[in-house]
Amino acid sequence: MRMEVALAERLHKHEDFHSEFLDRDRDVTVYLPPGYDADDARRYPVLYLQDGQNLFDGTTSFIYGQYWHVGETADALIGERIVEPLVIVGINNTGERRIDEYTPTRDGRTKLGGRADLYGRFLVEELKPFVDARYRTLADAPNTGLGGSSLGGLVSLHLGIKHPHIFGKLAVLSPSIWWDRKVILNNVRKLESKPALRVWIDVGTEEGDYAVKDASSLCAALVARGWRLDADLKYLEAEGAQHNELAWAERVGPVLRFLFPYEASR
Repeated sequence: MRMEVALAERLHKHEDFHSEFLDRDRDVTVYLPPGYDADDARRYPVLYLQDGQNLFDGTTSFIYGQYWHVGETADALIGERIVEPLVIVGINNTGERRIDEYTPTRDGRTKLGGRADLYGRFLVEELKPFVDARYRTLADAPNTGLGGSSLGGLVSLHLGIKHPHIFGKLAVLSPSIWWDRKVILNNVRKLESKPALRVWIDVGTEEGDYAVKDASSLCAALVARGWRLDADLKYLEAEGAQHNELAWAERVGPVLRFLFPYEASR
């Protein structure tokens, strides 16, 4: 009988992963679930998350010590058979290029942004093929998720709507709906048909009235396009939660339970 591998040994870091589309290098961390090495035939769903610095290690996060505890939370929920075993890919942002890569349009007021589609090509054509080749994944859209917070939530929603044949599950935490006069809201409202996406959206009540109103409007827009609350759409206003890593860490568990429930496990 094999002994369980410690979490630290199941975090595989790929340093300076290069993108030809963006002409940038970034670190990528891959979390493997407990038991990954015990069954060489089993394949796993995958969740790709933005701002990888903030996910697994408090020494690399925006604010020292404040991180999402993704590995610990996933381990606990998998162990309790609440969440199905999955692979989680943390994609580091590139610092000063973060705004450009995480926004779908160039904001006319700030003259920043607009490289999200190129970032999407990096994910779809460079990173995902690497992950699927290196690890035992279930590569189809129903088993592939994309997520992030703030601008990371914005880009995840944008790319999910654009590539529903690649990403079938979206974790949209505290999204920056305000970007470029709320262009993402208009894009959702203009959808001609509802893609097969399972979507989590949330916001903290202490993020400000405008943020809560925007998130509620996004939820309403998705419902108007055919999503069903508490079926393929989950909306949460987290009471007392602010716009920071500590707040998002509290919601990692609920996100995983909604997007990757154990009932769907193979």
